[in-house]
Order: sequence, then C-alpha cells, then structure tokens
Amino acid sequence: AGRAGLTSSQSPSLSAGLAPPAAPLRGSSSSSAMQANGAGGGQQQPPPQGPAGPELGCLGAQNGGPRRSAAGEQLAHANAASPGGLSVNNGVPAAGGPGSAAAELGGGGGSALKKKKRLSQSDEDVIRLIGQHLHGLGLNQTVDLLMQESGCRLEHPSATKFRNHVMEGEWDKAENDLNELKPLVHSPHAIVLGIIRMKFLLLQQKYLEYLEDGKVLEALQVLRCELTPLKYNTERIHVLSGYLMCSHAEDLRAKAEWEGKGTASRSKLLDKLQTYLPPSVMLPPRRLQNLLRQAVELQRDRCLYHNTKLDNSLDSVSLLIDHVCSRKQFPCYTQQILTEHCNEVWFCKFSNDGTKLATGSKDTTVIIWQVDPDTHQLKLLKTLEGHAYGVSYIAWSPDDNYLVACGPDDCSELWLWNVQTGELRTKMSQSHEDSLTSVAWNPDGKRFVTGGQRGQFYQCDLDGNLLDSWEGVRVQCLWCLSDGKTVLASDTHQRIRGYNFEDLTDRNIVQEDHPIMSFTISKNGRLALLNVATQGVHLWDLQDRVLVRKYQGVTQGFYTIHSCFGGHNEDFIASGSEDHKVYIWHKRSELPIAELTGHTRTVNCVSWNPQIPSMMASASDDGTVRIWGPAPFIDNQDIEGKITSIYI
Repeated sequence: AGRAGLTSSQSPSLSAGLAPPAAPLRGSSSSSAMQANGAGGGQQQPPPQGPAGPELGCLGAQNGGPRRSAAGEQLAHANAASPGGLSVNNGVPAAGGPGSAAAELGGGGGSALKKKKRLSQSDEDVIRLIGQHLHGLGLNQTVDLLMQESGCRLEHPSATKFRNHVMEGEWDKAENDLNELKPLVHSPHAIVLGIIRMKFLLLQQKYLEYLEDGKVLEALQVLRCELTPLKYNTERIHVLSGYLMCSHAEDLRAKAEWEGKGTASRSKLLDKLQTYLPPSVMLPPRRLQNLLRQAVELQRDRCLYHNTKLDNSLDSVSLLIDHVCSRKQFPCYTQQILTEHCNEVWFCKFSNDGTKLATGSKDTTVIIWQVDPDTHQLKLLKTLEGHAYGVSYIAWSPDDNYLVACGPDDCSELWLWNVQTGELRTKMSQSHEDSLTSVAWNPDGKRFVTGGQRGQFYQCDLDGNLLDSWEGVRVQCLWCLSDGKTVLASDTHQRIRGYNFEDLTDRNIVQEDHPIMSFTISKNGRLALLNVATQGVHLWDLQDRVLVRKYQGVTQGFYTIHSCFGGHNEDFIASGSEDHKVYIWHKRSELPIAELTGHTRTVNCVSWNPQIPSMMASASDDGTVRIWGPAPFIDNQDIEGKITSIYI
C-alpha cells in the first residue's frame, strides 16, 4: 500500500508530459526501499508507455531489480543491514530523497522548485509516534523511509546507540553511552540523579546475567567494585548480594522475580531506562498505544450509559469510531412485573451471586425468586411465611446460604432463614420492648448485628446468641465494613458513627442536618449513599468524611426509601421515590440520566443485580416488584415502563 501511494503521487506529474531526465529519478530510492519491504510481492510490472515511459519503467521494474537506481540499491542495502535496532534518519533529508524528487517533478514542468512545507511540532510528534509503533511491529525499513521523507528523527543517535547496546548486552558500551546522554538531560539535578539510577539499573542487569551464567567471581566484582561505590539504594544492594547463594538459574529467576538473560528482561530494563530521558531524546515506551488507550478510557468515562466490563486491551474496541453506548442497552425498560405479593412491598435485594432475589412485604412473607441465567426471567422459588408485622428489611449472608428478615418499628423479632431448605433456623427476640428493624452481616458470615430506634444494638451468632451489645444507640440502619471489626450505624441524631465491638470505641463519621432514613456502602468501603429526609440522595466519602454530591430529582419525605450502587464498577446510583418513579444517576453527575415510570405508588427500594449489570429490581407500595432491563428487540414505543425523560 505504501508503494502504491508513492507511485500515484508521482504519476500525475509524470503523465503530464514531462521530459524524462537523462539520469535516473532520484526519488526512486524511496520506491526501491518500499518495495524491499515486500509490497507488491515481487510481481513483475509491465513498463508503462507514453512520454514518461522510460521513467515509469524504471520505477515499475524495481521488483525485478535490473533497472533499480544506484540510490535505491544503496537504501535497500542500508535497510537490509539493520534488522534488529532502530534505523533512523539524522533529521536531514537525503540529497536524493523523495522530497527532492517531488520538488523536481512538481509544478510547471519542473522549472520551479517548491519548498518543502515545514512540519509543525505536533506533526513531528505524530510522525515519531507512528515510527515507534511501526518499529515495534518490526517494520524497520518502513520507519527508515518515513523518517527520511519527513525529515524527522525518531530518536537521538546517541539514544539509538544506547538502545542497541542494551539489547545486545554490551554493558560497558551502554555505560559509556550514558556520558553522551548527559548533555541531553536539561535539569542539572536530574542529570546527576537520573544518570546514577540508569547506571544502577544497567549494573544490576549485568550482575544478574553474570550470576545466571554461573560467573560468580565476575558478578561479585560488579557488586563490590561497580554497584557499591555508587552509594545508591544500599538496601537493594543487600538484596542483590543474597542472590549469590542461589543454587541454580531457576532459583535466581524466582527469587529476583526476573525473566532471565535475554530479550524479555532487557526490553523491560530499557522501558525503565527510558523514563529518565526526555521524550525529545527517546520516546517513552509504547507511547502511541498508551495515548490511544487513554482516549478510549476517557470516552468510556464520559459515556453516560457505559455499563459493560472494562477491557483495557485496544483489540477489544474499534479506533475508527467514537465510543457510544445507547440507552436502549441500559436497564430502563420493564422486563417483568412480579405480582405474587398481596400487599405493599417494602424491600428487595439480590443475592451476592446474583442468582436470586428476595422481596419482603407487608403481607408477612418473604419470597425468594430464582433468576434464569439465560433469559434473565424470574420465577418463584420459595415463600417464607410468618412475619407477623411484615418484612421491611432483608440481608443476605456473604455466602447466600442464609438471610435475615426484620420488621417495622414495632417489631421485636427477627428471622434467620436457611435459603437452601426454606427452614427457619432462628427466631430471635431479646425483649418484647425491643425494636429490631435493621441488620447487617459480618464478613465472616458467622455473626450479624441488629438494632432499632428504641436503643438496642446487638451482635449475635447464627443461633441468635447474644455476643455483644451497645447500650443507648438508637439505630436506623446498619452496615458492617470489610475489616470485620467496624459497624456503621445511622442513628436518631442525624449522623453515622463507626462502632468497634472489639475495643468498644466509637467515632463520628458523617453528620447531616436532617434524619438519615437509610444508607448503603460501596463495595470498596469508600463511599456511602444516604437517603436523607426531605433532602434526597447524598453521596459521602467516608475516608475524607466529606459530602461529595447531592443528587437531584428524587422526592424524599419521611418514608424509608433504600437506594443502591449498581452497574459495572458501581458507576451508577438508583433510588426509589415518593413520586412513584425510579431515578438513575451516573455517579459523577447530579442530574438523573433516567426516570423510570410504571409503579403507581411510592417506590420503597431498588436493588441492582451485582452480577448482571443490565438487571435491576424495584419494590413499591403498589404491591408489585418490577424487573428492569435493556430495551426489547422490537422497537415498541408503547411498552409499559419506559424512560419518560432524560437529562444530559
């Protein structure tokens, strides 16, 4: 393709009737070297006819070789002589290069010479990036031609020499090359420190290669007489000295976490060395790929509806188009309406493995639903009965084998169910005066905490035995952190405090100005999502203890509404609302990206499937549970339960 492009750019001037010069075309050197790259596969091209026939014949016959110009032979020979290292032009176009040929052939019959357009800095940067990428693909001759025709330089000649010496394991020469590179580092401090670090890395590789080859005396000489006098990173030198005791090469590679002598370890070494040199001298490794990857990630980050697993490989995306996710791929459409409850549905929660959904209702039952992994349809699996006050909160154990169900404010009991058998394992009640309205599992799955607004705060085992208690804490909502020690509890003082049951200490973490009706914590334990009475949904950073964002749109009075994180990487937030809608926000945006309609009364709870990012459930006082998913295959605008408004 490269050859074809060059030939076509020359042919208009040639076919315009230019008199053929007596000497061969100087530009034929580029064409010759391009064909040496393999374009055209060695097929014999017939010499064209017409006024410029002899010249085109010279160009076309280069595959066969007898009519190849002297310049072409010289360049092809230079390309063939540098298969391994970077072969670069020194920044000055060759006298017989393509630029001079184009200038001679362009214009009115070649009488007026056109000055070659000076490249901008950004153009030169792009050419260098392309050249580096092509070199990584092994297209060294193409790189040579690109640099020659553009007049650019891929890297400084001293850097090229340094690179070749490193890759060939010629450590003494590579060390001498550092002296040539010193003036190219602008900062005096960076010169001293950077050169010492580079020298240390070189000597470390030299030392390890000696050890692998069994040259212990030579390795010891490097350690004592070259590495130690640098007086740099003495701790690392002590570690290196310990490698002298390795009995064989495999042991050395394992302990040093080193690939061994050869291209792999030297390439990795070169990547480290390049970081100490300015990009004008030597480009950072894989610079073009890194820039493209950053661009792809930025587009994904800015995509409001991106909800698929992130793949950092460029092979998984097309670089020819911008990244765009359609909202039709987002869980904004009603897939299923579950109507088995016969009263208000107060709570819903997917299991940790995403295979089941538990719903709790005022009708005194918990229903376990099975999620079909293929169709994503839900079917009734078990009904757990007997919760006299209704079920307002449910918590799955970490292994999904158990769940605990709690009732509303006047309920003093909680139920611990075996999900597999459907049997009640424990029915716990410490006192008829208690109010056990919230529960959270310890990460070990052997304990849970529970409490309520009458001042109870207990830690219990699976048999309901009381392990610890905290007096005087009026609990609204609970959550156990992953450290296995800290329990977060929102209370009637409009705050969230952290309680440590091991050393019996507590501390204030979040303080709001209005009652915290419920909260949930992100998987990494960093963020807290709060439903605040009359205020809506707030996002807090627990580490910095600051309010990050207030999400707009939702109607939140004094009902207990449960919101959730969701989607891949928990990039989204969803909440029910007293205006009968489900609201979805991107975590970084205060305005909702979707409002989902379909429910006819307050939406009390939403739950995003942790394993199926395109599935979400909502529970409402209208007695139904809605399962939300992507748009159906048919474009039906009248489907019940769709997006009614989008804010961008």
